[in-house]
Amino acid sequence: MMLGRLAWLVGVALLVLGVNVALSILYMVVYSHLINPGHEEQYYRDHIKVAGPYCSIVAGIPLMFLAGWWVGGWWNGELAVKAVLLVWLAYVLIDTAVLLASGPTPRIAVLFAVSFLTKLAAVYVGALVAGRRA
Repeated sequence: MMLGRLAWLVGVALLVLGVNVALSILYMVVYSHLINPGHEEQYYRDHIKVAGPYCSIVAGIPLMFLAGWWVGGWWNGELAVKAVLLVWLAYVLIDTAVLLASGPTPRIAVLFAVSFLTKLAAVYVGALVAGRRA
């Protein structure tokens, strides 16, 4: 696989990560203005620390499926699966770096593991679906 294509795959991982973060921010806007308004800012900061990993899991599954479907359509067969696994690996490496920088707790580490496994399944299924449409 050429270096340029690898850069595109890392770019897809960054895109998924960025959209996932944006959806977590959107969740907090909706939560703080519509669901549970009227608290101090620190209350919402504490809430996103708890809700953020769950947002990543819930939003990450369809995002990674779409990434797998999209990238899987670029190649055929085994190469498509390898490509989407590289997207997933890039995502995991970036997200793990953020996790380690933030000082993980055992609970957060378990949620990240669940998040990574669900994203792996989603990106793989996306590639398989893309292979069927080709």
